[in-house]
Amino acid sequence: MEDDLPSEHDVIVIGTGMTESIIAAAASRIGKNVLHLDRNDYYGGLWASFNFEGFQKWVEECRTLKTPSDSVSKNKDLLKDNEILVSCGDQFSTVSNIQEQWHIPDFASAGDNQLSEVKEKDNNWDRSKVKDLSRKFNIDLAPKLLFSRGSLVDLLISSNIARYAEFRCVTRILTWFHDKLETVPCSRADVFSTKDVSVVEKRLLMQLLQLCAEYKPEGNEFKGFENKTFVDYLKSKDLTDSIMHYVLYAIAMGSENTPCMVGVEKAQKFLSSLGRYGNTPFLWPMYGSGELPQCFCRLCAVFGGVYHLKRSNNDIIISKEGDEAVCDGIISDGQRLKARHLVLSVPDAPKTFLQKTTATGISRGIFITNGSILPSEKESLTLLQFPVGKDREPITVIEVGPSTHACPNGLYIIHMTSKQYTNAVDDLKVAVEKLLNTDESDGLFDEAKQSPPRVLWSLYFNCPDTSKSDLSGSVPKNVYLTSGPDLDIDFEFAVKQAKEIFSKMYPTEEFLPRAPDPEELVLDDAEETKNESKEAETEKPDE
Repeated sequence: MEDDLPSEHDVIVIGTGMTESIIAAAASRIGKNVLHLDRNDYYGGLWASFNFEGFQKWVEECRTLKTPSDSVSKNKDLLKDNEILVSCGDQFSTVSNIQEQWHIPDFASAGDNQLSEVKEKDNNWDRSKVKDLSRKFNIDLAPKLLFSRGSLVDLLISSNIARYAEFRCVTRILTWFHDKLETVPCSRADVFSTKDVSVVEKRLLMQLLQLCAEYKPEGNEFKGFENKTFVDYLKSKDLTDSIMHYVLYAIAMGSENTPCMVGVEKAQKFLSSLGRYGNTPFLWPMYGSGELPQCFCRLCAVFGGVYHLKRSNNDIIISKEGDEAVCDGIISDGQRLKARHLVLSVPDAPKTFLQKTTATGISRGIFITNGSILPSEKESLTLLQFPVGKDREPITVIEVGPSTHACPNGLYIIHMTSKQYTNAVDDLKVAVEKLLNTDESDGLFDEAKQSPPRVLWSLYFNCPDTSKSDLSGSVPKNVYLTSGPDLDIDFEFAVKQAKEIFSKMYPTEEFLPRAPDPEELVLDDAEETKNESKEAETEKPDE
């Protein structure tokens, strides 16, 4: 067969999501024979980024219920005695409540006069114009940021994978307070330069931020608040409402129910990443979050990993080793492939492996708009934690523009993510109504009326979050399940899970070795790159 693969491997990985790709890179890096498969014709799975045409194709695939192939019965002649086959799952069946809508007309079928009127100005949009610019879009299924001093940035630098990616700094953090958007002062310079906070409030804010930044478990500052909320602690400091709001929602990124010590730890994590690469703690991957799994796949391939996309009909071979089930390998497209270890994502896992798995849900909204939620002279890369109320977690809003290669000039992509309570439309409704104009439009936009921005196209969907689930209960001992995207704003869980699985597979081996210079993390913004270079001079790791 033309597509025949080598028959024996140390590790077979099914799925090219973030966690699977990190594990594949780590195994390949220490000389293991890695085969990395994906049923799709793109990398990333539920972590992927698409151009506009690719995204619409993904939506259609999610809507189309595929008839499971009867590969198990076809492949039985490849089994040995006492072996059984189980079929992998279908990742598209995990996506639900899909609602796609155009908010502008399709002038492709309109009269010539009407069509020419729309296309006279760059700020006027119709469906065909958006579709014609499909390749200018990079739209994320799971948009995430990186803490500047977080585990993923450290891993990208120490493994030399940073050379495969570029980043921009998040330039502003907003909050919704008193029914309007406000810019949150994060750094010391921001606090003292803002005109939205009084002198007294500035002093109180700096004192509180210092307490959180210097927090140590053995300290006394938070004694008595271990079983209380972070709000209870903030109230005890006689802070103004605005300072409490800034700290709770923007810096600790919590809610009114956030436990005190969780809020303190989250605030400390936020503050510790300030100043490394910019005035906010966060980095955004150029071309979208879906670029990062591919970076790890590149490293895996450099060290000998074998890749095969569009490889479907994967069945897992199970046998008994004493009283325990063990995986002997897989049968893929009619070929038997042996493996000592099998790693696969939850969406690709057989249902029998997930019998003891429970999952919460994620509500997602993606919006193409004709402007920013808070226009400014210079294009901003924006993060907003939109408060919903005491009984619900905030909605995470990330706004990216043309400079990140997320969309064409004149447009923005706005991502909304929240915990699922009902469905994506209802869960995100309060933020959408406050921040966006979703009325049907004729496509003729007045530049003087851009607040709130007009939505050209929107998509809602729900997907599972299995990051809090026990994924080891119903699987053979040499099979490792990886979670899909979680609700957290960053990639910390994916890195943590990848390290844990790798250590189970190879407990005596080093995880992704190599220590390059920190400046190999490339920033696209020239001014921020200068700041990074100065910092890098003092942060070079020991050789």
